[in-house]
Amino acid sequence: MNTLPSTETVVHIRGVGAYLPERIMHNDELASMVDTTDEWIRSRTGIEQRHLVAVGQLTADLAAQAAQAALDDAGLTVADMDALVLATTTPDMIFPSTASMVQARLGGKEFPAWDIQAVCSGFVYGLAQVEGMMRAGMFRRVLLIGAESMSRIVDWSDRNTCVLFGDGAGAVVLEAGENDGCGLMRSVLHCDGSYRELLMAEHAMRGQPPHTDRQTVMDMDAAGVSAIQMRGNEVFRVAVTKLGEVVNEVMAANGVQKSDIDWLVPHQANIRILQATAKKLNLPQERMVVTVARHANTSAASVPLALHDLYQRGELKRGQLLLLEAFAGGFAWGANMLRWSRD
Repeated sequence: MNTLPSTETVVHIRGVGAYLPERIMHNDELASMVDTTDEWIRSRTGIEQRHLVAVGQLTADLAAQAAQAALDDAGLTVADMDALVLATTTPDMIFPSTASMVQARLGGKEFPAWDIQAVCSGFVYGLAQVEGMMRAGMFRRVLLIGAESMSRIVDWSDRNTCVLFGDGAGAVVLEAGENDGCGLMRSVLHCDGSYRELLMAEHAMRGQPPHTDRQTVMDMDAAGVSAIQMRGNEVFRVAVTKLGEVVNEVMAANGVQKSDIDWLVPHQANIRILQATAKKLNLPQERMVVTVARHANTSAASVPLALHDLYQRGELKRGQLLLLEAFAGGFAWGANMLRWSRD
């Protein structure tokens, strides 16, 4: 395990990767399953399509693909990593952790690997947690992944929720190094469990044998097991308020102004929430990364997938200021800020 003195440590993103399942479900296909239309979905959510896992394809499969892409982008291998952290709402087993399964798929051994569960805020929470550990000198290089198979916990007969979610994975390679004026800055995290009943999911296999292998996951697909429950209007109102507050908090914590922000990289829940957040920042729409139309809400995967989308477009420049934010069931919400390190 490689360590650095905390007084010299700044954490940088050295590699970015993503993976989306091959199957794409457009709104018209959903309209043949439930009482909805393409126009209804687009006007209320901004979503046009979503990617869905294949039968037997696991969250660990998605995560490993994204992780390998991030390692390749960084020019590193799993043997160079000191830890692997996976943010997910849809683990493949009760235990062991899905992170440990991803480690094995990548060929890694010995170094610590664990899951984080903060629903859609999982990647934002993970970035804050891992950055603190790295600044303390515990790790030099960490693979952080957000991966979800949300389609497995969606009620496909509920038009108010089934239209919202998709599957996918995004990953970053984090590396601790000397302060060169770039890298991760201070994060802000919150949770208020009193809102629990507004957005929740009971155990997807409640009252049935725990889902411990690939065959059981396939059986879940066939049975259409569902779990997500949401009171959308109430969630929307709280989300817009809390995201506005946390954006102001993270800017104050880092001593920056709204005009300093080059890119907003938000959780892709709903186009109306994205637009409301950008408005509070007085940020032009073209400076906000929007992938919700193509990816839908991929929960903990949405922020790293949006970051990868921006990265792949070639518009990120060294020294640019990025604000990442997310809001999730729990309610859990938070924001990270960083100056882009790559040339």
